[in-house]
Amino acid sequence: MIYKSMKECVDDLEKNNHLIRIKDLVDPDLEMAEIHRRVFDAKGPAILFENIKNTSFPAVSNLFGTLKRSRFIFRSTLKRVANLIALKADPLKILTNPSKLLYSFMALSTSLPKKITTGPVLFNKTTIDKLPMIKCWPDDGGAFILLPQVYSEDPVDKKIFGSNLGMYRIQISGNQYKTNQEIGLHYQIKRDIAYHHAKAIKNNIPLKVSIFAGGPPAHTFAAVMPLPEELPEIAFAGAFSGKRFRYIKKKGFTISADADFCITGTVALNKTMPEGPFGDHLGYYSLKHEFPYINVDSVYHKKDAIWPFTVVGQPPQEDTSFGSLIHEIIKPVVPVELPGLDSMHAVDAAGVHPLLLAIGRESYVPFGVRKPKELLQIANSILGFGQCSLAKYLFIVAKEDNPDLDITNVEDFFIHLFERINFERDLHFQTKTTIDTLDYSGENLNEGSKLFITVCGEKRRTLANKLPPDLTLPTGFINPGITIPGVMTVTGPKFTYPIQKSSEIPEDIITFLNHFNKNNNLNNIALIVIVDDSRFVQRNLNSFLWVTFTRSNPSHDIYGINSFIKFKHFGCKGPFIIDARLKPHHAPPLLKDPKTTKKVDALGKKGGSLYKII
Repeated sequence: MIYKSMKECVDDLEKNNHLIRIKDLVDPDLEMAEIHRRVFDAKGPAILFENIKNTSFPAVSNLFGTLKRSRFIFRSTLKRVANLIALKADPLKILTNPSKLLYSFMALSTSLPKKITTGPVLFNKTTIDKLPMIKCWPDDGGAFILLPQVYSEDPVDKKIFGSNLGMYRIQISGNQYKTNQEIGLHYQIKRDIAYHHAKAIKNNIPLKVSIFAGGPPAHTFAAVMPLPEELPEIAFAGAFSGKRFRYIKKKGFTISADADFCITGTVALNKTMPEGPFGDHLGYYSLKHEFPYINVDSVYHKKDAIWPFTVVGQPPQEDTSFGSLIHEIIKPVVPVELPGLDSMHAVDAAGVHPLLLAIGRESYVPFGVRKPKELLQIANSILGFGQCSLAKYLFIVAKEDNPDLDITNVEDFFIHLFERINFERDLHFQTKTTIDTLDYSGENLNEGSKLFITVCGEKRRTLANKLPPDLTLPTGFINPGITIPGVMTVTGPKFTYPIQKSSEIPEDIITFLNHFNKNNNLNNIALIVIVDDSRFVQRNLNSFLWVTFTRSNPSHDIYGINSFIKFKHFGCKGPFIIDARLKPHHAPPLLKDPKTTKKVDALGKKGGSLYKII
């Protein structure tokens, strides 16, 4: 079905039992987010909130809460867009399957934006404070727009084909923002809007932006789609929605005619305000920092406007479906853009950017022992490719060693990697480099390090499925366990090392290393992870991935049994160690509000709106 509006999508989901309505009066301060989280965790339907405190607008969430529902929403266009991407990767496929040309033509025919003079979004005006002021976590700095489509153009060229549509964080209350006049704009490193902003500052030209909410659901998806700079997101939005992106020019702003809401405003040049905190998709608060802000001009909305939102937190969350669809669509292009690379997988449970898995070819002719050579080249290419440059851990293996290895099966991938890793050769560090803005494991905002591991060759070890019978631990280290084969997790003492000495090895780590340097009985262990609560990380794979890769900075937190540095290369004789304990400079993890949790519990009881759903 081709949706012309958010309302059409909501009605269709309800008709097909993919959506429920909540008629109870709900509070946008914490309660709506908690309801969303509980329904998402239960793999429940989309939710239409009809009665929200302090606003007359309804809101919808969990639209993309399952991959099945996401595919249902895009069932009429997903195949045609996927075929278009596949043809870009291999144009000769037209010769073997001419039907692909038809699908591609259908997608291309709706990709050209269409300028019109008026549209549904101009039905009426409102003010920022009349919107659903949704706050998700107790320590959030205020309310945020949680599925924004932020539109900007090159301030000099001002061409729609040089535009950018991105999902950047928008704070609409709290901090020092003047109500209805100023809102926060948080964009992270490596985002396209940054080029427009920098150019506006350089030329002292106002940067006019528009923030769309709602409209056809494909428009929301387009805002998170990683596209090359020469392809505007609004062209993809048209192709993916099956309907040309219609826009209006008003007072110098570009307005999406079919959006449910549109906020227009001008970014303050060379000025910032404190933005945040905000409970983000890594499962921690991103803290208060100086970011640009927008001087609000107008807030438009259509007649039957529905406010869409999502909730982020410890992964996986609803945005997992976005990631899965993106992987599905762009998979054919990966080997073309990065020769030698077979597939990539950004691990959602680890927060996406902290952990990237890859499979590549190792075809360099070996003379003697087969070593990672081409894999090193591919790894460096990946770390220079778009958003992949923000990856903190990159693990890449050779396809030839197991052509059937499924990159999305993280446990199988780890087993394959750790069976073959050469601790003396395969660990490669980058220091003093860029990492994700939301990752506080590094030394400063956007600053940290990377580890990439390149592995090929025959199996070196059989990984342990249980602890060594003669295992002993130094004082303070307790509750060891095998989380996945070859990976031991252990609770360590609370990290209390003075931050001013953070460049030195903590004393408890020195004790730990000395213990195993003398008593190395860990031949079938590849990785040891020291954590604050090993019982928690041993509970399931997702908990292990989240703690290990979001709470460690490779240059500072990786050690090895009988380690050495030779000509600036770090290696070790035994397993390597990741210290994934919370550090003093880390952002605090997200915790729910008990009162709100109890209130939502009542909705799940017999007679409640969420009975038999949560």
